[in-house]
Amino acid sequence: MILICYDGSEDSKAAIERAGSLFRGDPAIVLTVWEPFSDMLARTSAGLGYVTGVSDDQRFDEEGRKSAERMAEDGATAARGAGLDATSRICARAGTVAHSILSAADRANASAIVLGSRGLTGVGSLFLGSVSHAVVQSADRAVLVVPSPKVAARRNEKLRANE
Repeated sequence: MILICYDGSEDSKAAIERAGSLFRGDPAIVLTVWEPFSDMLARTSAGLGYVTGVSDDQRFDEEGRKSAERMAEDGATAARGAGLDATSRICARAGTVAHSILSAADRANASAIVLGSRGLTGVGSLFLGSVSHAVVQSADRAVLVVPSPKVAARRNEKLRANE
């Protein structure tokens, strides 16, 4: 069983395609991590002045959960198209996104985690963080980080220019 992280980005789509080419026919879980509304507000300054009723928070959380389910199923559909025996799964963010991914991998007893890399470097990676880096640093199983298609294309252009 492999766990593929999917957030709808081009980078996560590339991760699905690469997983399909490497693990064709294998069982896979396509995971989307979502964040409950009240947790998101608690982490941001935007939540400081926010006052609402419990029913509003529940409605926002339900919409967020449904959106994550649709996204995960879209990813699982793409994974099946890439040759994997895929199912979708979501998990609510608990702590960091990396921690949530590692916990999901534990629960699924995944032999490997596959995720895309945004290709952030330098100052951007320092300020924005890197889920793939955090997963690699903390994982107790194989992790395949698929390079960003844009980064790979730029590298290939440079290689061709230097030939």
